[in-house]
Amino acid sequence: MLTDLPNLLTLSRIVVVPIVVGLVVLHTPQTDCAACVLFILAGITDYLDGKLARAWNQNSDLGRMLDPIADKLLVGASLMVMAGLGRLPYGCLYPAIIILSREILVSGLREYLAATRVGLPVTKLAKWKTGFQMTAIGFLLAGDSTAVLLHIGWLPVDALGAVMMWIAAALTLITGWDYLSTGLRHVNATDPGATKLSS
Repeated sequence: MLTDLPNLLTLSRIVVVPIVVGLVVLHTPQTDCAACVLFILAGITDYLDGKLARAWNQNSDLGRMLDPIADKLLVGASLMVMAGLGRLPYGCLYPAIIILSREILVSGLREYLAATRVGLPVTKLAKWKTGFQMTAIGFLLAGDSTAVLLHIGWLPVDALGAVMMWIAAALTLITGWDYLSTGLRHVNATDPGATKLSS
């Protein structure tokens, strides 16, 4: 099971996390570019592992457990190292906090609902949020230094990344509220005494 290709792709995202962090810390045009490329490749594996698991009928409990862990490690580590190094321009620290807070909220809801055998499906809007979020982080990892390295210094990479990060944060608030409302409805349905939570 662990050696199934979908699971290996998921594990590769976890392996990439410390490498991306190290490249960001070095902070040269070359390492910034490499960090962006690795992040993009990791994002592609996030799409491929689920698609291949369904196509090859290799869905497993291990894969379902590892996939969200790998995603949150990659996004969380990337945002935190950039925040620590002051590399979140245009006030992007605030959308980063919103995004990470929402991930913790949704993880907690899913953990609780899993015990009651209730799923929390991913919405289309949440997929759009993920798309903006991953693209924004990729741009911010690359930074303006990568644009100069690739001789496209006229492209405001940092600014574009910041705009997408703020859009992702707005979508994060919307989807986070949707998930919270859905989760509380299930809590109230299974535990009459939990109605106080939604007041």
